[in-house]
This record gives sequence, structure tokens and C-alpha cells, in this order.
Amino acid sequence: MTSGPGGASASGGALGSPRDVVLVVDAANVVGSRPDGWWRDRAGAATRLLGRLPALVGATLTAPDGAGVRVLRVDVVLEGKARDATDPGAPGLVVHLAPHDGDAEVVVRARAAGAHALVVTADRGLRARLDGAPVAGPGWLLGVLDGPLRPSSGARTPGAGTATPPDRDVPPPPATPRPPP
Repeated sequence: MTSGPGGASASGGALGSPRDVVLVVDAANVVGSRPDGWWRDRAGAATRLLGRLPALVGATLTAPDGAGVRVLRVDVVLEGKARDATDPGAPGLVVHLAPHDGDAEVVVRARAAGAHALVVTADRGLRARLDGAPVAGPGWLLGVLDGPLRPSSGARTPGAGTATPPDRDVPPPPATPRPPP
């Protein structure tokens, strides 16, 4: 599988059914892609992003390459001051606090998701470290969040507590230790 500049490579399953994915989100890269004053309050900007991402769990989306993907889980990596963001505790949204380097944590999360990974970043250096995992740019993710979402068949409306269906073969993410408060 290859990815083009700014796009994702995600082929649909048999007979055009959507491919199940785990979105691995480089939050710093996504937040930094819009000049909306995020630099004045990095934790607040990350909290706002975290508040929007649960709507994707269970949704069927069109990847940048035009293929259908169904979001099973969203793994978000926070680094630096953004680590102070408030985790909404939504089903299917897993927040990982990078102990040091956010890019290294994104690589760990992408590898843990295996063939289901769809990484969201525009960082070229990070893309080169992803061992060929499909990648979408922040503009794609923000466009999806700004537009209408389609729930997967059998799923509830995105954002209404949609959880990852238990019959999926996606392993749970390894835990990232949280520092004591």
C-alpha cells in the first residue's frame, strides 16, 4: 500500500465494503495546521480537538484516495503542554500522553494498530518512520470533522456514545502511563 502526498492509501474491503481503521492522530500537527491562536493555549486547543474526535468512532468516511473506511477507534497522541488537555473519556477515543517525543509515540501507536492504522499527520519526517502505514493529512481530518458524518450500518449516530463493536479483530492499544497528578 502506498500513500500520496497529503492523502491516505486505504483500500476498501471485499465488494466495496469499507476497510476498518484505527485513526492514529498526531494532535500537535492537526492543531497546528490552523492558525486560530492555538499557540496561546495548547492544552485548550487539544481539549477542543479531543471533544470533536469521538464523533468519528463508528463512522464510515471517505479516505483521501476515495476508498471507504470505517473508524473503529481513534488513538490521539498529545505531547508537550497539550498533555494537560482534558480527556472527554468517550468510548472509542484513546488519549496517549507522549512521555518524550510525540512522533515516536505516533509510530508506536501506528505499529500497535497494525494493518488497521490510518495515521493523520503532515510531518514528512514522521511519515518516513511509519513503515508504509497509510497517512492522511490534517486538512482531510479537519474537513471530515467540519462535514457530515455517516454512521456505519448498525452503529448509532456518531458522537452519541458509539463504541467500537466487540466483534472487531483490532487489538486494544497498549496503555501509555499517565503521570501522577
